[in-house]
Amino acid sequence: MTSLPAATEKSLGLVIDLDTCVGCQACVTSCKEWNTGGHMAPLTDTDPYGGTVDGVWFNRVHTYEHTCGGAGRTVHFPRSCLHCAEPACVTVCPTGASYKRASDGIVLVDEDKCIGCKLCSWACPYGAREFDAIVGVMKKCTLCVDRIYNENLREEDRVPACVAACPTGARHFGDLGDPTSPVSRLVEEREGVALMPELGYRPTNRYLPPRARTERAPSIAAAPLEDVAPDGGFLGWVDRVLSR
Repeated sequence: MTSLPAATEKSLGLVIDLDTCVGCQACVTSCKEWNTGGHMAPLTDTDPYGGTVDGVWFNRVHTYEHTCGGAGRTVHFPRSCLHCAEPACVTVCPTGASYKRASDGIVLVDEDKCIGCKLCSWACPYGAREFDAIVGVMKKCTLCVDRIYNENLREEDRVPACVAACPTGARHFGDLGDPTSPVSRLVEEREGVALMPELGYRPTNRYLPPRARTERAPSIAAAPLEDVAPDGGFLGWVDRVLSR
């Protein structure tokens, strides 16, 4: 089992605006492009132009149709590693390959220690782990550690590839452990929420719900998942956020 740091100096993460995400997949393709030659490279593809296409992706965007109060809307839900404060993927790792950095809170995988047992993927309730069948190890979002600390880049470019590529400004990056940071203030102003917080893993990333609401439902923090969304999982969480 792998231990967690008692505390982290920072809690770097993403804030994703569900109100402005248009599902264009720019974040997905830019993530794939950058990380194919980055920290966890290569991100392999299997039969990319055939009928059994498969591969490793750190960021995915799911699209749902949501109905509330007789009105419908399409919501695009980007999903990647949430760099939890108490990540189950780390604590179940038998070799120490999965670890959480004390300096910035980023959760990473040491490929030299990974034995591909997939325990971390089974433990992660968010589906953020990707198994590279060709290399035989687990891979995941790194928040582009090779970009955000790269002094050869302009300071404004030292953000994850997905943030830099977003054409609508729906993705934001910063220290969510600092209540005075721009991302923390944005979360407070927009009532940002964590993904399925009732699971207890304390994800760092936050989602900003749509501004327009046809009717208000009980607070997401006050309503248990099973009471508001019988289906549970991501769809249940999306329903809760959009129905606020």
